[in-house]
Amino acid sequence: MSESPSPAVPPSSAPLHLAVALDGAGRHPAAWREPGARPEALFTARYWAGAVAEAEAGLLDFVTFEDGLALQSSSPDGPDGRTDRVRGRLDAVLTAARVAPLTRHIGLVPGVTTTHTEPFHISKAVATLDHVSRGRAGVHVQVSGQPHEERHFGRRPAPLSTAELYEEAGDHVEVVRRLWDSWEDDAEIRDVATGRFVDRAKLHYIDFEGRHFKVRGPSITPRPPQGQPLVSAVAAPGDGEDAYRLVARSADVGYVRAGGTGEARAAVEAIRRLRVAAGTGTEALHLFGELTVFLDADGPAAAARKDRLDALAGHPRAEDFEVFTGTPAGLADLLEERRAAGLSGFRLHPGVIAHDLPAVTRGLVPELQRRGLFRTAYGADTLRGLLGLDRHPAGRYATPPSATPAA
Repeated sequence: MSESPSPAVPPSSAPLHLAVALDGAGRHPAAWREPGARPEALFTARYWAGAVAEAEAGLLDFVTFEDGLALQSSSPDGPDGRTDRVRGRLDAVLTAARVAPLTRHIGLVPGVTTTHTEPFHISKAVATLDHVSRGRAGVHVQVSGQPHEERHFGRRPAPLSTAELYEEAGDHVEVVRRLWDSWEDDAEIRDVATGRFVDRAKLHYIDFEGRHFKVRGPSITPRPPQGQPLVSAVAAPGDGEDAYRLVARSADVGYVRAGGTGEARAAVEAIRRLRVAAGTGTEALHLFGELTVFLDADGPAAAARKDRLDALAGHPRAEDFEVFTGTPAGLADLLEERRAAGLSGFRLHPGVIAHDLPAVTRGLVPELQRRGLFRTAYGADTLRGLLGLDRHPAGRYATPPSATPAA
């Protein structure tokens, strides 16, 4: 199927893109106590396969699998000791790989904390996920400056500054992308008669040397089916231009955390300016708004459900992006309004997965379809294709056809 590149700024007439973030029983800390939440199943493959199947039934572009390198906590200083919250999670990349064969169309984007993981390991893990899913993999880049996470690894005597964290993450993505390109598409010969499995001339050293990493390469995993799996990152206002610069420099999708249309527009404009300054302004970049959602048949019911969850948790959850409580039609109104800020899609965080994920797939999606704002069928076989991104048909190290000696 043809996959043509989209413009740097998606046209306002383009259909919206939708993703959901999957994390435990839901975004709300008391979600596991809701009817139907199935807390006994949170660490089973069946639970995650069911959630992803629901998202695929709603024709969503992709799901993200939240991850971290320490137990969840309400405190930025370390474990909070609470026993009334979900604690513990499965590895995001391995979970995505487990559900990949059970799905056919939806993208699978696990979170990875670049601060404490080597790019060589991530490159082969995500390339493997792309092979397993036949071109539907991505990676969600995260950074962490938390001292209690540092103590799990001991790589550094002290945490990096915010600016250094994001600089390192940018280099991490660059190394990963180069490793994905280090095998040419036709490097594997697999000729039993001649005994040649691989053309060694089509495997390339990347010889990356920067402040944070020194990686020779090549990868040990053949080039992913997408060429370059999707890379996403959060544009968090609290981290200012450092986070925006990472999205502008390194990502295919950036998640914009804003409190309203005006804030979203300002963030979009800032990221686009940084992308132009980085020399990549003509390359496609999707910017998705982020919302936590509580959806019900009427607005008061959604608000009452959130209030009840807040009471169970002991206090309202402190969010660093907007929370929507209301009906699927009301959410559709908001998304339609926000796209005017330059957003091409949205990543929704279900407050309670058991309740709000089906409300997205069976309530919001049909409403958007009625308005002509969302697909009625999957139209591409890869995640990049779903988002209108080109495949990168030739790696940066591939020998141009004109330079190939004549036989």
